[in-house]
Amino acid sequence: MTVYRDALRYGYMITPQALKKAKILVFWEKHGLEAAIEAFEVKRRTLFSWKKRWIESDKIPESLNDKSRVPRTKRKRLWPEEVISEIKRQRWEHPNLGKEKLYPILLAFSTEKSIACPKPKTIGRLIKDLGGLRRYPAKVSHFGKIKLVKRQKVLRKPYDFKAEYPGHCVALDTIEKHINGYRRYVITFEDLYTRFSFAWGAKSHASLAAKEFFTLCLKVFPFPIAFVLTDNGSEFMKHFDEELRRLHFVHYHTYPKTPKMNAHCERFNKTIQEEFVDYHVSELLAPERFNIKLIDWLVWYNTERVHYAFQNKLSPVQFMLQLPQQAVAKLPAECKSGWPYTPPCIFYSFIVVYWHAFLTTTC
Repeated sequence: MTVYRDALRYGYMITPQALKKAKILVFWEKHGLEAAIEAFEVKRRTLFSWKKRWIESDKIPESLNDKSRVPRTKRKRLWPEEVISEIKRQRWEHPNLGKEKLYPILLAFSTEKSIACPKPKTIGRLIKDLGGLRRYPAKVSHFGKIKLVKRQKVLRKPYDFKAEYPGHCVALDTIEKHINGYRRYVITFEDLYTRFSFAWGAKSHASLAAKEFFTLCLKVFPFPIAFVLTDNGSEFMKHFDEELRRLHFVHYHTYPKTPKMNAHCERFNKTIQEEFVDYHVSELLAPERFNIKLIDWLVWYNTERVHYAFQNKLSPVQFMLQLPQQAVAKLPAECKSGWPYTPPCIFYSFIVVYWHAFLTTTC
């Protein structure tokens, strides 16, 4: 541990300039003051200043690091008080109005008052100097107190993310249908690498329903999952998110109003609607009957229907059976010794687990 700390200390805390100063001071102690001045071309008073700091710190090299050269008194932006007041007023009347949008308004105000107007970049700096001038929407609690509503920070899907093996990332989404004044939902699931897909009809799209659906997905999908991608819908909050945390899955969210970040699942939504849901809308009023037919269609979709991602030559399950060794090597170790790597068994287990999941839920 001591060696590790010393490595950190000499690698980050002590600058090369400090080490050079320490070397000069050691040379002075060994060969004298005049020899040090002549050898290193350092002024006499500079050497004595270094030596004072060196001795006061018990010869710790960090004491010779250069100190901050930031001036004690910094320049401040000086603008007419009318300009500052107008920026505050505009930001209060129009919460979070950006500097580019604020500039034309401030320019008209300054022209009318015959005073200088700051440019957009300067307006941004002035807003920062004033503390950000941020406003958040407020809600009133049942006690009558005003509570600030702040946006919840969530983990977003990286722009350069690409699935590299089965189960690396799975995506979920919800289809909403209005039937005779009733709302019905189809929750969908797709693995980004194998295009394996699953869906389920439901009367509710609450987070508890999404959690139960994801439990079904874990039963029918034959590979371990690393990342889960969803949009910011309420069905993927609370119970659903708690379940992902319990299973130690990483939950990625798409950016607001950016469905293209979940393009694979969105495309499956279109396919399942055009090829199945639109022809069985009336049965969706009773999700139990709808799901019986949906299971048959999903088995056909995953085992027989060829997919465009595989040049219209393979279905998702057929693609699983022909997984290249490169993809298999990237799988977690616990998955490499299971039944998914016994080709005759994968097709049979796929059908059995599908129906087992259905019967367990409906019975």
